[in-house]
Amino acid sequence: MLTLGFDTSNYATSLAVYDTCSKEVVCDKKKFLPVRPGQLGLRQSDALFHHTAALPGLLEELAAEADLTKVGAVGVSARPRPVEGSYMPCFLAGISAATAFSKAKGIPLAQTTHQQGHIAAALYASGDESLFERQALVFHVSGGTTDLLLCHGADKVECIGTSTDLYAGQAVDRVGVRLGFAFPAGAQVSELAAQCTERIRPKASVKGTQCSLSGLENQCNQLLAAGKSPAYVCRYCLLCVAETAYRMVVAALEDHPGLPVVFAGGVMSSDIIQKELSVRLPGAHFVPGRFSSDNAIGVALLAAREVAHD
Repeated sequence: MLTLGFDTSNYATSLAVYDTCSKEVVCDKKKFLPVRPGQLGLRQSDALFHHTAALPGLLEELAAEADLTKVGAVGVSARPRPVEGSYMPCFLAGISAATAFSKAKGIPLAQTTHQQGHIAAALYASGDESLFERQALVFHVSGGTTDLLLCHGADKVECIGTSTDLYAGQAVDRVGVRLGFAFPAGAQVSELAAQCTERIRPKASVKGTQCSLSGLENQCNQLLAAGKSPAYVCRYCLLCVAETAYRMVVAALEDHPGLPVVFAGGVMSSDIIQKELSVRLPGAHFVPGRFSSDNAIGVALLAAREVAHD
């Protein structure tokens, strides 16, 4: 049986098909929402419009690679996070499309959250299936979250650490847009940062499992004003995110010793961040960009797990 996942996050429309027999992702499609040059995001009304416009074309692309007549369950991210009051209008586009597909075919519809989709995709990509059945620390770092999560699979999620102000992805995007990159700017920031070979010791603001990242934006602006190269500033920004994540994880492991550590979210797909943390946190799981950035893979996978448990 195949399952079909829908995810309409704030910046990407995503679809994915998962095969429950082979336990493989058959295919996935994604389209970033258009953001005007110099802008740092979209109004929710615009995001909802672009998702609605993108979904039919992405479904057609998906149907060219997967037999959608074999889909036996549908999953959809219905809200950002599994906490009370979490809501964004952009997810209504995915809910509408997923509901229509499931009702037309008379198949189950599983609603989950964007964050749980990220968690599931990361656990799946780690290659360790046992992570779905035991506790782990999952660090979800993206444009909308910098959350250190105590998870039991993707079902039970408790936030034990976060940023008190700016999210890591926001800081990276603001640096990138200031340098003239298109939003979201993470990939371009990482590419430019790789050109810098200078030794850098970033200043991170961390207390236990809580962090503050508003100062990072100010530091990067000051470095540019002082004449530091864009490559240096990009590398500084990413290394500061890595240092912040490292200190938060170390603090969490003091209370939860021995738990596996998994990094999820688009920011964590940076080669520079992964290289820095893999040396200092041996054994931590880092997943490829396909599974770490916004996608519907985890949503399709969670739909398969829900059907299997019914």
